[in-house]
Amino acid sequence: MPLPKDNLLFGFAEMLTDEQKEYVDSIFDNQLTIVNAAAGTGKTTLATACAKVLERDLIYIFSPVEEKALGYTPGTVEEKEMKYVVPLKDALLEIGEIPDRVIQCEGNEDNMKNGNAWVKTMSHVFARGTNIKGNKLVIIDEVQNFTRGEIKKVLTRIHSDVKVVMIGHDGQIDLKDRSKSGFLPYLEHFKDEKYAQVCNLTVNFRGELAQHADKLTW
Repeated sequence: MPLPKDNLLFGFAEMLTDEQKEYVDSIFDNQLTIVNAAAGTGKTTLATACAKVLERDLIYIFSPVEEKALGYTPGTVEEKEMKYVVPLKDALLEIGEIPDRVIQCEGNEDNMKNGNAWVKTMSHVFARGTNIKGNKLVIIDEVQNFTRGEIKKVLTRIHSDVKVVMIGHDGQIDLKDRSKSGFLPYLEHFKDEKYAQVCNLTVNFRGELAQHADKLTW
């Protein structure tokens, strides 16, 4: 079923463009939603809002594209990850959540015990060997910066009761060798599957400057 008509989606429902409505409905209707959209189109915020409305625990997976391995950076795992989850924190704030309360991490044990910490962050570096199942929604963000092998590593951990939203933009690939991105190959691989839908968002809500900057091609 799509987003219920009486659900305000944290105040966003009445403001959604037709493209955004299709994106939100896909998250409700399908196991896999792939969105190819520029920055500022609301893709992470809306996916996070959907996880909350669906009452699913959220797993946010990112790629530490700046390092060959996340382990080279100092600090605990949580400290290593935090600089990569700024889009998630912004999205949580947009839906009225306090990131420090709802994201599982060291020092947040009380909220984890009482179930208030419903968000987990993870680099794909630590995904191998994990088993993702149950009432969860997985966001794979900035997926244009994942190689084919890295995307496969994550997706092969997913059970059939888990929803997945792959968020990327083929115009902002940060890999040194852009041809190694697995985003478009996997978009093509899944586009005709009955449980999947590919969406596009074209309206940048950050304004004219941001939208014009995004039009410069490589």
